Amino acid sequence: MKLRTIIYPVVAVAVFGALGVVGYRTRERWWPHVFPSKPAANAGDGHGETAGADPHAGHDHGPRGDRVKLSTQAQKNLGLDVDTLTPQDYWRTVLIPGAVVDRPGESDRSVTSKVAGVVTEIKARPGDTVKAGDPLFTLQLASEYLQAAQTDLAKTAREVEFAVAKRDRTAELVKQGTQSGVVLVEEENQVKRLTTQLQAYRRQLQVFGLSPDQVTRAEKGEVITELTVAAPNRVAPDSVAVSTNPNGGPATLYEFQELKVNLGDQVQAGQTLCLLANHQRLFVEGRAFKSEAGALASAAEKKVPVKVEFADETPGEWPSLEPLVIHHLSNQVDPASRTFAFYLPLENQPRTFTRDGKTFFVWRFRPGQRVRVRVPVERFVALAPDGKTEVLPFVLSAGAVVREGPEAFVFVQTGDMFVRKPVRVLYEDRTDVVIANDGSVTEADFVVKNQAAAINRALKASQAGGEGGHGHEGHNH
Repeated sequence: MKLRTIIYPVVAVAVFGALGVVGYRTRERWWPHVFPSKPAANAGDGHGETAGADPHAGHDHGPRGDRVKLSTQAQKNLGLDVDTLTPQDYWRTVLIPGAVVDRPGESDRSVTSKVAGVVTEIKARPGDTVKAGDPLFTLQLASEYLQAAQTDLAKTAREVEFAVAKRDRTAELVKQGTQSGVVLVEEENQVKRLTTQLQAYRRQLQVFGLSPDQVTRAEKGEVITELTVAAPNRVAPDSVAVSTNPNGGPATLYEFQELKVNLGDQVQAGQTLCLLANHQRLFVEGRAFKSEAGALASAAEKKVPVKVEFADETPGEWPSLEPLVIHHLSNQVDPASRTFAFYLPLENQPRTFTRDGKTFFVWRFRPGQRVRVRVPVERFVALAPDGKTEVLPFVLSAGAVVREGPEAFVFVQTGDMFVRKPVRVLYEDRTDVVIANDGSVTEADFVVKNQAAAINRALKASQAGGEGGHGHEGHNH
């Protein structure tokens, strides 16, 4: 009795299990008769798909899989920069360190004393801006030679007056016929000699630094005991910072850079009193190795524009700077660093402000400022099918291109949709990416110029998480 109680349920389970297996394996035969309104299905997969059908049938994994829709808020959050592309000339560059330096013989100017004296007044201080002709120092003269020259000038001036008066009397006598004409000729020659001597003394005093007014006063017998030392009155080139001269010409503007004397100091002829600087025209000095000399010489010969990056500059603080051109290369190699110098002319950009009636300069570029020079060494250009017309590439910022293995992509905007397009990268560095102008993108496309990596992440999220993991949208897994 107990044995039958155990065996009968086991046999029943086995029979029903066998029938279930047979029914499952033959479901394609009996399913249409039992459930005529439903197709035969894979009862074990839970998807309700036709047996033998491609599980990915009906899903688009072509171009539709390379596009993503971004809301207006998402686009604003990313700060997208979208615009059409324009083919442009581009050169591969090598990065060379350098610095801003003065132009020898032009940027700095020493002011020296032309005579011996004592400093009694200092009229300008470091940081002041002075123009040519402005007074800088007052010296009390201590030169015996200069005092003697003033005495000789006054004495000669009196002799000229006497000689002119005597010549005039002789001319009257000759006119009356009581004096020979030979005497008049001698008197005229004496006046000419004394006049020449007088002009020589005047020029000599002006060379010593006396102003024309002081020379005139010395000629009348006044003893000049003080001398004013002024900023050099040299006409500047057109590109140098200038101010309007009262006489109509341009006058150089200087920055008082360094004071070399103190009040009460006794100075000698030729001693430096101060240093003036004009930093309007500078040089960018690059330091390159001998292996780079060929590329630099070629760039200098062809006047290829060179891009210079200045350290410690805030973007947007100053106007953009046009590319520079190499002026010349040094023919000497530094034995310590094994590098040689090359130079690019640099026009400085000033800002001014006024305080206490004085004008002060704030220069954009300063000697000693570190720079990076990008010297062009290779031009990227292709030829059209005719073999003659140049096809220039497209140049984008580094953030406009995203990579996946060997593939590189950019995104083109169409309304709220962003389509990923493969491109061929010709060259890339830290800031720029050069892509071929081969039709993958055109000048009519609105290309996203930044945040390509962020858009690509959104695309991947849409393909994976946004579509149920396998792109089976609307199916229950």
